[in-house]
This record gives sequence, C-alpha cells and structure tokens, in this order.
Amino acid sequence: MGAGGAKRVLVTGGAGFVGANLSLGLSRRHPDWELVALDNLHRRGSELNLPRLEDAGIEFVRADVREPAQLSELGRVDALIECSAEPSALAGMDGGEGSYAFHTNLVGAYNCLELARRDGAQLLFLSTSRVYPHDLLNGLALEEGETRFELAAEQQVQGVSEAGISEGFPLEGPRTLYGATKLAAELLITEYADAFGLSAVVNRCGVIAGPLQMGRVDQGVFSLWMLHHHFGIPLSYIGYGAEGKQVRDLVHIDDLLELVDEQLGDAERWAGIVANVGGGRERSLSLLETTAICRELTGNEVEIAAEPTGRHGDVPLYVSDCARLEELSDWRPRRGAREVMEDIHSWIVEDGERVANALGLAGRGEG
Repeated sequence: MGAGGAKRVLVTGGAGFVGANLSLGLSRRHPDWELVALDNLHRRGSELNLPRLEDAGIEFVRADVREPAQLSELGRVDALIECSAEPSALAGMDGGEGSYAFHTNLVGAYNCLELARRDGAQLLFLSTSRVYPHDLLNGLALEEGETRFELAAEQQVQGVSEAGISEGFPLEGPRTLYGATKLAAELLITEYADAFGLSAVVNRCGVIAGPLQMGRVDQGVFSLWMLHHHFGIPLSYIGYGAEGKQVRDLVHIDDLLELVDEQLGDAERWAGIVANVGGGRERSLSLLETTAICRELTGNEVEIAAEPTGRHGDVPLYVSDCARLEELSDWRPRRGAREVMEDIHSWIVEDGERVANALGLAGRGEG
C-alpha cells in the first residue's frame, strides 16, 4: 500500500493518540515523505509524543486549527489528515468544553477545508460512529448473554443487522455535541467536494485503541480500563443494569494506519467515500469481558462500583458494519481485540512512570 513519490502530509491533532501514531507510522513507511504534525497540546499527555515525533524527524508545529491565520502560515501540503477534535461524548453536558468542542470540531474542520482548497490537497477526515443518533441506538432490539449484549436478528430500524450498524442507519435525532459537530463537518466536506472539486474521504471510526492512548471515562475506554487496573484505581459500570454488558468494537491504531496509507495512495479512487471503519463483531468487547482481560494481564483486581443511572448520550451497544469498506478495499483489521489490549498493557508497563505523571496518577499504587 501507499503512493509512489514524495508527499508533504499535514496531520492535525498530530501530537494526540491517533495523529501521532499515524504520523510516526507514515514516516516509517515513507521516509521520503515530509510529515508535519500540528497540535495545540490541549489534551493532557499529548506532550509525551513530542520526543517521539522529533526522533522520527517529523516537524512539529504548535498551532490551533481554530485559528485560520496560523494555518495560513503553513507551507503547501499535498494531503491533510484531519485528526484534531474534542472527542468527548460528554463535552458540553456540564456547561464546560462545549465551546471548545464546537470551535475545534466544526470551525477547525472548516479551516482545514480552506487549507486543503488552497493547495488542492487530498483530505482524509476522521469522523466517528457518534454521528449515529443515540436515541435510535438505545431503542434497538438486543439479546442479553452471560457477558454481553448482542444485536437481535430482527430489527425495526433500517441500516442495522447482526453484523452491526451500517452507513444506512438513520441520521435523524440527537447524537451528542461531539457527534453533531463531526456530522456537520461531514456535510461541509460534501459541499467543498461539490463546489471546489476537493478530493476527500470520510472514515467513520468506531473505537480506535492501542498504545499511547491517554484513556478517559468519556473517550478511550479500553485504555482507561487498563490504566485503572495497572494503577489500582476503582472503576464503575454505569447504566444498562450496571453489569458491564455494554459492547463496543475496536480497531487497532496500526490497522487504521494501513487503511490511511492505502487511501493516501489513491486519492481519486477514494474521493467522495464515506465509510464505517471498525473492528466489527469479531473485534468487540463488553466492559465485563474487558475487565477479565485486564485482570489477567495485570494480575490486579480493582473495585468496580455499580451505578444504575446512565449518562446522557450513552448507548448499550455499537458495532461497526464495514461491508461498504470491504467492497471498496482488501483492507481488513488484522489485530484482534485481545491483541489490542495486550499492546496497551505492554505500553503502560514500559512507559508507566511518564504516563502516571502526565495523567496525575503518580503515587496511586502501581502493579
């Protein structure tokens, strides 16, 4: 996979988990490419990736996608990978971070579109499964197993099957501020493609996971679960019976890298594509199943409280149906759910002290 010839590729959110991993991976695959990682270092822990970027010879620019003047100072780019986002599904719900989410996810996307239009650059936009409305997802027919919820064979909503949620799922209804801003950005991309001939592909990602992810309760749940087990910090099963049977699929960051590389290699073929990207049913875990893996890998058992009251915007199950993507490409995720968790664990063990300091977990009782 990958294109021949040198490229100058800008990765926004380039010091974050996704952006840094993509920058580093593309640099390894294409030593003749010029990679530029742009980030405002808003997210806690992102500064840990700066030495990695420097060691790989990747230019780091401290700038903010919300500021068009800062983007206009950048030199010409051939491709732009838009990873910048406030990814919290809870953003704005407590009265905070709502403005930041709106301006980063939507205004920032607009500014990136203007930069891509300026240079005639290919745009790869990392969207999210959160564009699908949570009320409809909460109303799906589910079957309850011993360790997880499963989608029932018969559903009353289009775009859903035992394989998961497809791009044909209805988009009417609320979806969190995060999901709304990402969907609005998708609509802007469609308009720019039509009006200006912009070459763009939209990847609606499920949970992306792997090393270097600073997991939080509202984003990066699989890393969060492993971090808490490693450092001995209590957790909670929230809502849906408070038994931890909620399910998400997950895709390893290195698998996403392989797809992004393929898309960069053939802008014309991927132009206009909007597709789900995830691990699917085969690469999904419930929180209960995740707990068992974390206990096994760390040797630790942490307290897990039961909180019956759910959170706004949460859903009991999301699994990506990637049939559209599979029709377009031979790409398939190669790393299983357990392998993802093992890689997260290995990273935390190797880099535990710096991670603990960055996240304010130092002294919480490691191992």
